[in-house]
Amino acid sequence: MATLAFDDLPKPAAVRAAPASGRPAGYRLIAFASMAVPIAGAGLPLALFVPQLYATHFGLSLATIGFIFLLGRLWDVASDPIVGILSDRTRTRFGRRKPWIAAGGLLFGLGSALLFFPPPALVGPLYLGLVLFVFYFGWTMIEIPFSAWAGEIDRDYHGRTRVVTYQLTLRSIGLLLTLILPTLLDQIRPGDGALKLQVVGGFILVTLFPALAASLLAFREGSLPETVPQRPGFWKTTRIVFSDRLLLRVLASDVAVTAGQSIRAGLIIFFAVNYMKLPAWASGLYLLQFVFGVLAGPIWLRIGYRFGKRRTAIAGELVQAAINFGLILVFPGMLWLMIALTAAQGLTQGSGNLMLRAMVGDVADAHRVKTGHDRTGLFFSVFSLSQKLGPALGIGLALPLVAWFGFDPKGASAPGSLEALKYVFALGPALAHVLAATLIWRFPLDEEAHAEVLRALAAADTIPASQTA
Repeated sequence: MATLAFDDLPKPAAVRAAPASGRPAGYRLIAFASMAVPIAGAGLPLALFVPQLYATHFGLSLATIGFIFLLGRLWDVASDPIVGILSDRTRTRFGRRKPWIAAGGLLFGLGSALLFFPPPALVGPLYLGLVLFVFYFGWTMIEIPFSAWAGEIDRDYHGRTRVVTYQLTLRSIGLLLTLILPTLLDQIRPGDGALKLQVVGGFILVTLFPALAASLLAFREGSLPETVPQRPGFWKTTRIVFSDRLLLRVLASDVAVTAGQSIRAGLIIFFAVNYMKLPAWASGLYLLQFVFGVLAGPIWLRIGYRFGKRRTAIAGELVQAAINFGLILVFPGMLWLMIALTAAQGLTQGSGNLMLRAMVGDVADAHRVKTGHDRTGLFFSVFSLSQKLGPALGIGLALPLVAWFGFDPKGASAPGSLEALKYVFALGPALAHVLAATLIWRFPLDEEAHAEVLRALAAADTIPASQTA
């Protein structure tokens, strides 16, 4: 497929402005976005508490747990585009996203109950594998249609950013709560991993079903085109999507963003404990970043209104790069500077993620004008790969690198290896954020270009079949 040029978009004979739609009310967006709370709350305990509990309380070997989680992640990655394609093709009187979210919510709830409250007599490798299969599939059935629907609630250039901001802000709140709960439990019952798992699992289940109902009832899904061109098969569809250069640029930028974030998250405890000699602040610094992160979404939304998504994403990434470069100036005992940089990091947290996620919906609109196919769900499923690939790259590169420099978290490390830890912790995320900004530096789909896309979509529900890919 050739690079999309906006002056070459198919123009119907009578192009008219897209119909104005009222801005969705804030309370409806909160109800819709509330589904992000239990979804975000599941990610952290899955990484921190589940492996530890199943190893210490149920006697599964770490090698077995690691292998099962690897298979679960591979299934998670494979199911994303499948759900994206199927949700795009679903036609029911309730809509195409809602049935998937509703069914996914039930599976996710079942998987969460079995994962966080396992019956001891049944726990074994097969049990954990089957539960993770259900858990991950339910998660995907919610996450992909939920993200795609967010891109369809308000197709206005800035309106779409607003919807995604509500999603990411509620997601930050959910993550913050699952960070606070284990911290409080450590003060009451230190070292009780089983209780942590049950409390976090209870939080997920208690918030899941009210949030599921609120999300499904917040909005009606928009009407679909009456005429839909014949769709190509799965593999041809995949080739078409991965040849969309606009999507690939957004995806690559988000991979760089999430890789930088994962380097910071993976090394911050080592940096606080081993380099700064402040073990009491190890978890506190991470928590502080997320406290300020809750405020980040509304701030960057306002900036996005003023400067547009591309320039706001670039500015956010460059500011984050500067903050991480500033870590080079931190030396052992300089808690005040580390707190200031951590708070600043929180206030810029998610700026790139927010704008890039909102840009996916714009790219899907442009793709529909060019090909006649609405593949919003599939585009968001492809974008979700960055949330898995970025952390894998970040941690996969950072941890071996600091080990190669001689850093040993269990024993005494030489001063040179501790300095290497600091520079990887500072420069790794900084360079990743610079790369993320560079990848979208000349991204062509700005507000003016997207207005052309909306005018073309408003003039014709579908492009004639002769113009489809």
